[in-house]
Amino acid sequence: MLKVQVKVLPHGEGMPLPKYMSGHAAGMDLYAAVKADFTIPSGEWKLVPTGLSMAIPEGYEAQVRPRSGLALKQGVSVLNTPGTVDADYRGEVGVILMNHSKTGLVVKRGDRIAQMIINKIERIEFEEVEELPESGRGSGGFGHTGKN
Repeated sequence: MLKVQVKVLPHGEGMPLPKYMSGHAAGMDLYAAVKADFTIPSGEWKLVPTGLSMAIPEGYEAQVRPRSGLALKQGVSVLNTPGTVDADYRGEVGVILMNHSKTGLVVKRGDRIAQMIINKIERIEFEEVEELPESGRGSGGFGHTGKN
């Protein structure tokens, strides 16, 4: 099992560490480490602190994604979906919540605000060529396959 070092910042004390909520969950929940409740008005976004900084192992990344329950029930998403936490970043992990609903979203300390998935990444190198190999699709773009 991969180990990730986590530093709990002063405003994150007492908050749970990211954790899986079921045996086969791919994502771990992240929690709002806010000192006081605040509202994200309809159509606006705010950076919500998690109170955590972490050392993602080299060769991995963390992706911060919306929680499906927040999206369905409250119209809330993560603005830069997915947000990426690089292996060399040591600052606080924050979540940019976007309120797409028609009413204000109240964010409270301890609210589950997003999910985080740790992925192995492959480093690549681009090679400039004169021609690309043929493929069945070719240069067909959006909607090319005829399916919605």
